[in-house]
Amino acid sequence: MNREDFTILNDTKMVYFDNGATTLKPDCVKKKIDEYYNVYTSSIHRGDYKNSLKVSDMYEEGRKVVANFLGAKHPSEIVFTSGTTDSLNKIVFGYFRHQLKSGDEVLITETEHASNVLPWFMLAKEMGIVVKYIPLNENNEVTLNNLRETISNKTKVVSIAHITNVIGDIRDIKNITKVCHEHNILVVVDAAQSVAHTKIDVSDMDIDFMAFSGHKIYGPTGIGVLYGKFDLLKDLIPTSYGGGMNAIFNKDGYVELKDLPDRLEAGTPNIEGVLGLAEAIKYVEQIGLDKIQNYEKELRKYLVDRLSELDFIKIYNKNNEAAIIAFNIEGVFSQDTAIYLDKYNICVRAGNHCAKLTKDVFDVANTVRISLSFYNTKDEIDLLINVLKNSENIWKEIL
Repeated sequence: MNREDFTILNDTKMVYFDNGATTLKPDCVKKKIDEYYNVYTSSIHRGDYKNSLKVSDMYEEGRKVVANFLGAKHPSEIVFTSGTTDSLNKIVFGYFRHQLKSGDEVLITETEHASNVLPWFMLAKEMGIVVKYIPLNENNEVTLNNLRETISNKTKVVSIAHITNVIGDIRDIKNITKVCHEHNILVVVDAAQSVAHTKIDVSDMDIDFMAFSGHKIYGPTGIGVLYGKFDLLKDLIPTSYGGGMNAIFNKDGYVELKDLPDRLEAGTPNIEGVLGLAEAIKYVEQIGLDKIQNYEKELRKYLVDRLSELDFIKIYNKNNEAAIIAFNIEGVFSQDTAIYLDKYNICVRAGNHCAKLTKDVFDVANTVRISLSFYNTKDEIDLLINVLKNSENIWKEIL
């Protein structure tokens, strides 16, 4: 689907199955970035000349594109960051550091990405909050019953991925937020693995805070989004101070900050990143997320069926729904499998995928991960299967 929009696929014989790490970029995104550098290069919100005013308008229009895409109530609820990691750190250290107290509980799961684990660990060490884990069912999923049973009168935050980056389970965020809000618990959503694959409406889902990266949705690297409800976001203390975010300061130390979202975007921002992200979102909307999701579900089923034909392959998340498959060749280290597949121009991810706690769920530390996109094909999957069928030669190939 739409493979012609990706020069890298047309110019190489690469089979790209590492979309969970980063997606390929359509030509329209690269064209928009080139346009900025070749025609409009300037800073924003500071210049009184045409290019600066033009780019300032384009930048803020990009914010509106993101807000509309997510169903936010106002563009000021969208803050641009460097990525999901930066967004989650801003949420944890800019907001919850100032709202929680020693003994308060934060619920996560053992299948979260490091970006949604380590900041909470650091806050626990710093101020004595308690990090607890929502138990998973036999399919390694979060259930509403397990959530309810884990909540206590000390629970203040539930911070989870919408789709996890290894298991690929899809969480019922709308009902999770409903349960949490019944207990006055705030919900933080890591949407890095979901934003390019399924529709997210932050207002309908009643999400309090959310984070994602542009490069996971066919946009540039180095650009991310922090969404927050306005009444919460206004209490988020900036974690960076500098130009662009202050209204006034003087030598006596008096500082007055600008309104949202400017107060949370100190310094010269990633202008080309915002323009590229907006273009990527328009591109995805033009194709249609429903169409993308249905096609990727079809591809996933085909991949699972084909892998299941090979009795030396162990699939760890066969029954989950997202376009992510974790597997191993029996008796072969995951990185060796990845090196072997690379000799056939097949790109996969191997390792712990920045989700080191998942080893306690799978009972294995490292896996091979295939993460699909709409530009992948059944022919590519067939090629993968044929290569894996010959994997008894793996040691001759990689040594």
